[in-house]
Amino acid sequence: DPEKTGRLGTVLYNLLSVIRYAAILLHPFLPGTAEEILTELNDRAILADISEQKAAGAYPALVWDNYLDDKALCALKAGESVGESKVLFARIDEAKVLADLEAEYKARLEAAKAEKKPEKPEGCAQIGIDDFMKMELRTAQVLTCERVEKSKKLLKLTVDLGYEVRQVVSGIAAFYAPEDLIGKKIILVANLKPAVLCGIESNGMILASGEEKVRVVMLADDTPLGERVR
Repeated sequence: DPEKTGRLGTVLYNLLSVIRYAAILLHPFLPGTAEEILTELNDRAILADISEQKAAGAYPALVWDNYLDDKALCALKAGESVGESKVLFARIDEAKVLADLEAEYKARLEAAKAEKKPEKPEGCAQIGIDDFMKMELRTAQVLTCERVEKSKKLLKLTVDLGYEVRQVVSGIAAFYAPEDLIGKKIILVANLKPAVLCGIESNGMILASGEEKVRVVMLADDTPLGERVR
């Protein structure tokens, strides 16, 4: 209706002002998208502020109070043209996304298959069951743990076997912080002869795996203390 052109202009102006407000509010969270909206609205004042901050090497930060007060209600100049409208969030191509995920999954499978398997170690001489049973493995819980002074490798631990508490020194300081082990349940070689390391007596050895990366064998929290491991 040509007679309502003025009213239509007011409605559109208000609509663009609301979009501008939304862009300013979104800027801290979606700066790129917000700046694209402000560019389409041809909001020179804010864009100049952003450019100035970027030129100064600062991360653009719009102060809401500077742009959302009562004086800013008419910030857009009536009669000016807006910029080219672009799609801000393109619709996702579901088929392509699924195809890409499937391709990535297959690539990972192929990469896993292509990985070189570790060579079989030489191992040690075979032993009989009697030899194995000479080694007493017991479940225990770490009560305290601290670093040994003047040593980068050693930790001093007290472990509870249920029937007694022992002091053990272990060369795992490079792989575990003391707080990582306190409260953990582990396996202890309980009948190992005592040894003195850095002047500290060690009565047992903690069971662990690995050479370059050592991993202490951890047990479930409900494991009873002092239980024989076979």
